[in-house]
Parts: sequence; C-alpha cells; structure tokens
Amino acid sequence: MTRPSPAIFVADAPGLDFLNSIATPVDEPVDAIHDGEGLLDWLAQSGMVPADVLVAMRDAAMPGELDRLAAQARSLREWFAGFVRKHMGESLPAAALDHLETLNRLLARDEAFERIVADGDALRVERTRRWGSPESLLMPIAEAMAALVTTEDFSHVKACEGPTCTLLFADHTRGHARRWCSMASCGNRAKQAAHRERLKSRT
Repeated sequence: MTRPSPAIFVADAPGLDFLNSIATPVDEPVDAIHDGEGLLDWLAQSGMVPADVLVAMRDAAMPGELDRLAAQARSLREWFAGFVRKHMGESLPAAALDHLETLNRLLARDEAFERIVADGDALRVERTRRWGSPESLLMPIAEAMAALVTTEDFSHVKACEGPTCTLLFADHTRGHARRWCSMASCGNRAKQAAHRERLKSRT
C-alpha cells in the first residue's frame, strides 16, 4: 500500500477523516499512516498538531519510535472503525459507552489545559497541551473521535455509495441526501456510468 498525497479529507468530521486515512477510493487501498513519517504528514495536513511540534517530535524521536506510534494509531483506527461501522446509520445509544473504554483510557492520558493569552487588545482563553512524548500526538485524534461520538448524529454517518469506495462521511447536507464521498470522484463516476447505461438502452 502507498501513502496518498495529499491525504483525503472529505468526511466533514475530523474523527471520520482519521478513519479515512486508510481507504480504497478507487481500486487500490491507500494508507496515509503506514509508517511514522506518514503519521506526521497526515497530522500536518489535518492541522491537528502545530507544525513546530511535529518538527520537534521528528528531531527528538529515537529510531523506530515514530513507526511504533504509527502502529498504535493504526490499531486505534481499526478499533474505532469497527465501532463506527457497527453504529452508523442510527442514533448512538448511551449504552454504546460500554464499548468506548479504549477511547476513554487514551483520553485519560491527555495533558491538555487552558491558559489566558493576549488577543490583540483583549484577553482570551486558549486550549493547549503539553507535547511531552510521541504518544501525545495521538491526543488530538482521540479528541476528534470523542467529538464524533458525542456531537455527531450517527444516523447521518454514511459510507460512500461508490462500488469500491470505502470512505465515510457525516452527511450535513440539507435533507441529508449526500451519497458520495465527493461529487468530483465517486459522484462523477456514477454520473458517467448512468449516462453510459442510458446510451445503451437507446440502442
């Protein structure tokens, strides 16, 4: 599998974008986080981690450390994909909490905090975190997953209808009629296929 460049962000929900970091948008699977460098690239493109933090982590990492972190991320992704696919298309019941212990354990290790900062001539509260170890790079992902579970209507979480596409998305369209990961890719292919079928039916 090869890493896509740029990464795929079509889900309208960062937690689902993380799941889409491995996908088969056409016919070959692509994994954006198949190694440590891939994970750093994906985090940079997602905007979840400041660029200077990623540079510092890359420079300070021991040999193989980031690859092991990427393996953790892939394991987390596989677990969460199973959870989402099990519950998508219906409202998420409170009883689903029983299956979220993996995520809660990860969130419990976060070192996020709030601080007061200057914002022009005013003051505001800024949320930040201590990036004390490579594992801290997983915390924004965990936050995105938690936000998906707690703020997204799972009845509007869908899979693209493309025949081979595996991408997921949150349907925020009016009437919740979205069918494709992207009209420019799967949607366009479906339109072309329908057009060919119409031409065939006329002959």
